[in-house]
Amino acid sequence: MATSPPEPTEAAAAPTLRTTARPWTLVRAALGGPREIAGKAHRAVRTLRLWLDAAEVERRLATLAARGLAPARPTRLQLLFGGLDMLRFLIEPGARDYYRSQGISFGFHQLLRVLDDPVSMIDPTGFFSARDTVIGHLMQVTHLNPIYDVQLLQALPDGLDELERQLRQMLAGTHPRRRTIGAIVEDPGYHARLLAYVEAYRRDPASAAPPVREQALRADPHFAAAERTFATLPGFLDYAARLPRDLRSLVRRARALRAFPLDEAVAARPRDGAAAGR
Repeated sequence: MATSPPEPTEAAAAPTLRTTARPWTLVRAALGGPREIAGKAHRAVRTLRLWLDAAEVERRLATLAARGLAPARPTRLQLLFGGLDMLRFLIEPGARDYYRSQGISFGFHQLLRVLDDPVSMIDPTGFFSARDTVIGHLMQVTHLNPIYDVQLLQALPDGLDELERQLRQMLAGTHPRRRTIGAIVEDPGYHARLLAYVEAYRRDPASAAPPVREQALRADPHFAAAERTFATLPGFLDYAARLPRDLRSLVRRARALRAFPLDEAVAARPRDGAAAGR
């Protein structure tokens, strides 16, 4: 492998476009030009195909099981409703709380994310997304904890190789989506920290410490329980597999549930970190 240029340290990292540009400039940058828009359309078509391809979901689950990352094999319906619980009990409240602490408008930030890659917003689990959609989402959002996505990428061809390659491109300023992603990610040191974690994870997953984002909502026991449950891919799959299997029961449960159920939380595990944070 060729020697890579040194990555900037967090202290030396330049401010991102997200923190320096005016709102309209950010909107234009997130939308991109014809090449970027064509890329979004291509990813959208691939995602729609994956939604309809039950065999691909089963292949991913089988690959993860072979790696010891799938203790349970939920159905597609269980994955969908488990993802809904992850979204409403962890991802959305955590993001609101974090961006509020950063002085960033949550609504405007979500608009930028939709403009950069609408596909990543409709699949909170990542199970129905193509490899580059998962990687783009991981680089686009300062995660609570990246471990879920890093584990998920092991079910996709060259997932971790490609993640590392694209992170190096982002740090070198040569990634084809560098401007659209730069219009969204607010933390100038995030990509360097993420690359360091991916390198450590590939050497020894058990000892690699994920970069965990600060989150004031951890004082809420329901939010903390959701974090523990959705911290890793195995935790999410175990939770999803315990949901009802028929659509009517799933819908009834989703309507009735107003907070994450404490009795369904998994126990904290070493190195899980705090949350998946998709």
